[in-house]
Amino acid sequence: MSSPGSEETAGRAAIRRSLPDLLRQGRLLAAPGVFDMVSAKLADSQGFDALYMSGFAVVASHMGLPDAGLATYSDMVGRLQAIAGSVKAAVIADGDTGFGGLLNVERTVQGYEAAGAAAIQLEDQEFPKKCGHTPGRRVIPLEEAARKIAVAAASRRSKDFLIVARTDARTAHGLDEALRRAEAFAKAGADVLFVEALESEAEMEKVGKAFDLPLLINVVEGGKTPVLPAERLLALGFRLAIFPVTGLLAAAAALQATYAAIKATGSSAGLAQPLYPFADFTRLMDFQRVWDFEKRWA
Repeated sequence: MSSPGSEETAGRAAIRRSLPDLLRQGRLLAAPGVFDMVSAKLADSQGFDALYMSGFAVVASHMGLPDAGLATYSDMVGRLQAIAGSVKAAVIADGDTGFGGLLNVERTVQGYEAAGAAAIQLEDQEFPKKCGHTPGRRVIPLEEAARKIAVAAASRRSKDFLIVARTDARTAHGLDEALRRAEAFAKAGADVLFVEALESEAEMEKVGKAFDLPLLINVVEGGKTPVLPAERLLALGFRLAIFPVTGLLAAAAALQATYAAIKATGSSAGLAQPLYPFADFTRLMDFQRVWDFEKRWA
């Protein structure tokens, strides 16, 4: 007999739209970064078709640590299962380097797929990896990186579960090497290509013209890549935009202002920072189900 939790997850998965179908629509698919259950539920309530489970944001919020290869497969797949099981949107999940060698990549792909992800992002950095908009990143040899993507593509159970192949070669080795790697990843079976840390619109345009596969752009406010309107990103050739830390930075700014005001005044009266209405928050967390249950059984 299946558990109520598994039935709920299956029901949500049934009403999700296929990520390949979403990418074929000819519009820019915007996927905000989510990192905990509150951010996931809030983003999902806005009606997004896709969400991005950001490694940077999950490691920061869940562990209070930098995105520097410190999170394990178990850390990430547990968060993914909770997030994917609670939303209607397709979840694209950061799988870092696959958490090890080729056998680890197989386990990671199958574990992420079973946890409810619609896609996994894998990158070609050396372990321990680093955030793509910070210094000191190094990449593994191209042949090794391409083999990881080939293993990932062969390990999934459904072709609708997409492999997002990311290269971090641009910063240390230049754009031509990054393009060469992306081409190799496409031949290895990647479904979506992600050239990280592009530094100008000209570079973005060159990437956009180089490939027929869907292309992902990473929008990091304060990062290396220009932040452009959706129409411009689409014109440059991108079909998927992720916003991994936008929500996290907004939440951090709101919390900092709120806590500073309470510290200064000893009160929450007259806060300048808007608060999410308490009654709306109880609805977001589905307190109504608890109240209905108690009315029936208590």
